[in-house]
Amino acid sequence: MYDINQIINREGNTPEVDLLELGDWSEQIAQELAGEEGITLSKEHWDVINFLRDHYQRCGPCPSGRTVLGLLEDNFAQQGGKKHLYHLFPRGPVVQACKIAGLPLPAYSTDPHFGSVM
Repeated sequence: MYDINQIINREGNTPEVDLLELGDWSEQIAQELAGEEGITLSKEHWDVINFLRDHYQRCGPCPSGRTVLGLLEDNFAQQGGKKHLYHLFPRGPVVQACKIAGLPLPAYSTDPHFGSVM
């Protein structure tokens, strides 16, 4: 459970501390979550998942779904950008990829263009 004092007072906190709050995530859990989403994970999926987890570890949570989508588009531009990402995660690269990566959804990611079912 998150400690509100740690969230309010971010001084001294590192993203590694935040990752401890994400629970036990493993590649096996990712496979199970992907199966629930109807996705069979390939190397390309793992590239996106690992990018998101590495970015979260280095920088902490992103301020919005739009920010995450922009980071993904920039990083995977050579593979086809947004089109490639939606091919991998048809219900939305932000929502599906974050879920499979075991990361909290960024703020404002309930926009249907990010793949939310809400």
